[in-house]
Amino acid sequence: MIQWSKTNDALGTVNRGEPAESGLCTLCRADCQGRCETFLSSMAGRKMLYPKDFGMTTAGSKNTTHIGVSYNSVRINGGNYGCVGLPEGVKASVDSCVFPNVDIETEFGGEYKTKSTLPFLTGALGSTMIAAKYWDSLSIGSALVGFPIVIGENVVGVDPNSVIENGKVKSSPELDRRIEGYLRYYDGKGAIIVQMNVEDTSNGVAEYVINKFGDKVVLELKWGQGAKCIGGEIQVDSLERAMFLKERGYIVDPDPTKPEVQESFKNGSIKSFARHSRLGYSDLSTAEQVREQFMSAVDTYRSLGYKRITLKTGSYGMEGLAMAIKLATDAKLDLLTIDGSGGGTGMSPWNMMESWGVPSILLHAKAYEYASILAAKGQKVVDLAFAGGLAREDHIFKALALGAPYVKMVCMGRGLMVPAFLGSNIEGVLNPLRKSEVNGNWDKLPQSVAQFGKNAEEIFIGYYDVQKKVGSNEMKNIPYGAIALWTLADKLAAGLQQLMAGARKFSLSELSREDLYVGNRETEKETGIPFVTDVKDEVAKRILTS
Repeated sequence: MIQWSKTNDALGTVNRGEPAESGLCTLCRADCQGRCETFLSSMAGRKMLYPKDFGMTTAGSKNTTHIGVSYNSVRINGGNYGCVGLPEGVKASVDSCVFPNVDIETEFGGEYKTKSTLPFLTGALGSTMIAAKYWDSLSIGSALVGFPIVIGENVVGVDPNSVIENGKVKSSPELDRRIEGYLRYYDGKGAIIVQMNVEDTSNGVAEYVINKFGDKVVLELKWGQGAKCIGGEIQVDSLERAMFLKERGYIVDPDPTKPEVQESFKNGSIKSFARHSRLGYSDLSTAEQVREQFMSAVDTYRSLGYKRITLKTGSYGMEGLAMAIKLATDAKLDLLTIDGSGGGTGMSPWNMMESWGVPSILLHAKAYEYASILAAKGQKVVDLAFAGGLAREDHIFKALALGAPYVKMVCMGRGLMVPAFLGSNIEGVLNPLRKSEVNGNWDKLPQSVAQFGKNAEEIFIGYYDVQKKVGSNEMKNIPYGAIALWTLADKLAAGLQQLMAGARKFSLSELSREDLYVGNRETEKETGIPFVTDVKDEVAKRILTS
């Protein structure tokens, strides 16, 4: 197993726990006083693209990221001449081919396009407590920046204030809060996407959303995720809450209706309950049956008025991957998100995350291969998004290039939640009266934050950019977590622009697999991306012998 380094002396970053491939700790805590790259980038922004202590140091890469098969074994192929992708009419020159001129806006979809300021979207943030507590920061921040955010599964079902009559939702204050919070700052870039699982479908969530919000909302069907091969889970520590969820029709473990379980909870041996969702398509036994039911569901949702429909699939094997790409293409869906194994937002069974499914780089490489087969038959392949352990600007570049031209977006889950945690903790210290409202966890600023300043204006390098966007009067309504998310997004954007400029590609549509090579032969075999010294080796030799 590859062990990623916990420290980066060049950037001055330290992971509290063991880092995953993404660079985030395996267990990312909302109360962390941190020093990981994502944590610091949520305050310092694009300054974190560079080594620390300029003028006092020199820096050299450890160059150990080529070990094993992973996204970190893929390297970016920079060019030493040329420039493509500038706007029509702009002549390539040393003045025009500069990284701030790289266009990283994108769009996805079929008949109705969804535009995005940046080529990423959040992972699905559903019924987990951590998603609910930090939603305002995440939704307002993503709306201000202009990229899509996904409301995950089961929000209606677990909302104690939702009204469900005869099995259908009549009102859901929590779902309304999430949608309305995003739409308040939405300015035409990005999207609010509502995900549907088995329970959501049964409860009539799609009908409720379209009737209340119309086609402002994108609908996402769900086949699973990279964290687990069973339905979603949350944990509750109240017997009353467990009974409520059981009555709502969920699987609750242990069963709170059993007298012996109630007695164990009363005496403290059972301290919490796990709520589980159900498996989809359990009544089907063939791929053709899945196809029939899926296409019928898409037709039904379109008849309700949904103009944009997407699909999220997990790290199933090759049959499931091919089915997702084929059906999403045939149904003319707007986006298919393909999530590789490993990530989760707090309640996925740990050894399932460790052991189930296809790792991201392998799943994504096959997705490109399968999409190419459909394209060769003359089909317009559904736009793709890749997900699974992606958090940095180099990950974004690599995923977009690996799946080009089909991949339009990168889906990031845990990485985009860090600024929400951080900003809320800072706001809770600086504005104690709002500590409980924003779910702050700190009583004072740690040195990792205090080094940047003593107020929001000093701490967040993106503060005044946000203020310019919303106006000084509106800043009082912007949570610090949203400012932190803006700041992190700015760092990711600048880093992506720099990498693309180095590859001489000045628009996302120009990215291709030729912009990558790999650092070992095993990764070459698994991805189809050539080994570093093989790329244009023959061209190089012709130069030498000419």
